[in-house]
Amino acid sequence: MEPAPTPLLSLAEVEALARRVHSGQTDKAGRPYAEHLAAVASGVRERGGSDEQIAAAWLHDAVEDGALSEEWLAGAALGEPVKAMILAVTKRAGEPVEEYTARILATPGALLVKEADLAHNADPDRLAVLDAPTRERLTVKYARVRALLGLSAPRPAPGAGRVIAALEGVGVRRHATGQLILDAVDWTVRAGEHWALLGANGAGKTTLLRLVGALMFPTVGTVEVLGHRLGSVDVRELRAVIGLVSGAQKVPQDATGHTVVLTGATGTVQPLWRKYGPQTRERAHELLTELDCKELADRPFGVCSGGQRARLLIARALMADPRLLLLDEPFNALDLPSREDLIDTLHQLAANRPELATVTVTHHLEELSPAVDRALLLRDGRVQARGPVDEVLTGERMTACFGRPIEVSRHEGRWLARSGRR
Repeated sequence: MEPAPTPLLSLAEVEALARRVHSGQTDKAGRPYAEHLAAVASGVRERGGSDEQIAAAWLHDAVEDGALSEEWLAGAALGEPVKAMILAVTKRAGEPVEEYTARILATPGALLVKEADLAHNADPDRLAVLDAPTRERLTVKYARVRALLGLSAPRPAPGAGRVIAALEGVGVRRHATGQLILDAVDWTVRAGEHWALLGANGAGKTTLLRLVGALMFPTVGTVEVLGHRLGSVDVRELRAVIGLVSGAQKVPQDATGHTVVLTGATGTVQPLWRKYGPQTRERAHELLTELDCKELADRPFGVCSGGQRARLLIARALMADPRLLLLDEPFNALDLPSREDLIDTLHQLAANRPELATVTVTHHLEELSPAVDRALLLRDGRVQARGPVDEVLTGERMTACFGRPIEVSRHEGRWLARSGRR
């Protein structure tokens, strides 16, 4: 009787292995090497790569860097396609680049892994910290490899180059007590990015959201939103083109769903009927349909369920065709089916509006849509970490942010967090 085959490593086990064997290593920019691996794996996932390709992304440099040997790889509990992709993207000493790229092109699945690797290597933010000669040498090197692979240019990050909101050295103090709410916050939101703000109660999440929404001013530092610096622009005009969804919004309970959405055109609590022409009214109906709540058009807001209210408020926020949508704990008081429906709605919204930037304040990773690609962690008013979700939402960083052991996992784009005892 033949022995049972050894089970293959799960994607989570591959990630843990990659982080362990590369522990202590840094990339050319001096950052922990695991951050680069996470970014490449995320890039493969965003490009529609399979689990096998994502696994290869996590281990794509392990043999080349000597973190793992070819002998280990040969006997590892990995599928043969994963092993082939890892070997394909492993550049051998003295190997001509033409042979290297030909092997990648000849290996099924390897091109996508290398494309994501090159995209992150050529990220302007990573190259900017290098000295000029190194930066120029690597830029030329990456361009040549891309050309040989038929990748004429790296895929830009969503909205690259178009800043939606930028905070620099921002601090906020409570006037009455002098209590520091935010301290030395630097943060940039670009078009097409979808951010999650996480932190314990009192960390400053809502204050940060209010700054980006032009609802308050910083005590120190600068805040620019949609190209305008707070303090030198009429914030009433700015607020009119920023979408906001918050449980604190006051909505007349007897207003119909269509009326609630209409008020988003004027940014008012009560409807201003004379300002709503036929096109505006039709636009409200279109948004009700897009948000899958057209049946709520004539239903009073007060009798709608929590999930229905959330979708109506998002439709209302979209009436101004905003470039920035802010969601302040939109899942509060929702039951499980309503939560999942709203997550699906937000995921579809991101797909339908590639230039829209969103920022979601939440306490629970489980509430994040698969579209969320960036995260910022706050602790006591200071930024603990910010960047791509795979680099920020790790057990180590979540534990440091919340001050207790937290385990984090991800499956098919959805997150799960479990907290242990202190």
